[in-house]
Amino acid sequence: MNNLNFKKTCLRCIMNTSDPNLKFDDRGFCDYCNNFDTQIKPTWHTNAKGNSQLTRLANRIRSEGKGKDFDCIIGLSGGLDSSYVTYVAKVKMGLRPLLVHVDAGWNTDQAVGNIEKLVDGLGLDLYTDVVNWEEVKRMQVAFLKAGIPDQDLVQDAAFFSGLYKFARKHKIKHIITGSNFSTECCREPEEWGGYLGIDKTLFADIWAKHGDGKPNNFPLVDILVYKVWYQKVLGMKVHHPLNLVPYVKNDAENELEKLFGWQRFKHKHHESRFTRFYEDYWLSRRFGFEKRRAHFSSLIMTAQMTREEALDRISRSEMGELFLKHEFEYVAHKLGLTVQELQEIFDSPQKTYRDYKNKRSLIGLGANTLRWLGLEKRYFR
Repeated sequence: MNNLNFKKTCLRCIMNTSDPNLKFDDRGFCDYCNNFDTQIKPTWHTNAKGNSQLTRLANRIRSEGKGKDFDCIIGLSGGLDSSYVTYVAKVKMGLRPLLVHVDAGWNTDQAVGNIEKLVDGLGLDLYTDVVNWEEVKRMQVAFLKAGIPDQDLVQDAAFFSGLYKFARKHKIKHIITGSNFSTECCREPEEWGGYLGIDKTLFADIWAKHGDGKPNNFPLVDILVYKVWYQKVLGMKVHHPLNLVPYVKNDAENELEKLFGWQRFKHKHHESRFTRFYEDYWLSRRFGFEKRRAHFSSLIMTAQMTREEALDRISRSEMGELFLKHEFEYVAHKLGLTVQELQEIFDSPQKTYRDYKNKRSLIGLGANTLRWLGLEKRYFR
């Protein structure tokens, strides 16, 4: 075996040394597994204690929302996590959420259908923020040319910036998110394109070096603005109800399907056509990073998948070769590129965010402070 290509794999989950900073204990268990055991599991309650916390949270949000049209907002993508937390917020917490969907141009028909089914089935209001496609497209092309793994930053920035701006404009202080431990306790490492937030410095430098030379009004709310100004000064709160209820991926999919006709996806994040292409093709084949390793490892740690099942699943692509070929062509044309131009970008030298101006050290300080205070349990680096 070529030792240069050898990747050591955790003996409990399937995270491996494609995360270059991964460490193992004497049992062969990795950092993520040990973090789950020591930091997440002891304080993660989905029983009566969690239900009590959920009730107190719901009472607080309802009380502060009296006299208002809505007492909270939820960013709804049509994927499982945001869909199920919408159901929990309305049915189990008795809240009056406004659903906000930020359309960055890459919705699958299935995601749109799921959103419509939840809105109709739960009798909720939906506000859709359609981001200017030309600005999204131009920024995505600049990021592709930048050569970094973090290609979903553009969509994420559009989604979260739109959500936070809307909440601030309408003075809604409670944001409900589908982020959770059950399916996300193993966070993708930064090297795999898991940059820690919306960094306007990084965006600006990538645009300066790889943009088309014209101004771009792509909407951005910097991480320090929404972490410090919005949350600490203006009092905006982000809540994670899925950490307080029993949340098992397959059971949640079955429940939404039975109640609303909601349709499950082949894999996590497949509600976005670009994210599906990025994770299933671009990231794995250009950089050798498989985000499914983190997704499946989360399910292993939370006893929703066996390690054997995960190893079998990771051994093959979620999508067939012909499908991926067609998606490559679709993405190229949608971004205004020829297939050859996109292939040339794919074959270009690899870079990381470190090749561009950024404030990662400041963001990292904030993330480590939250961990030190016990406000963040997942393993960040």
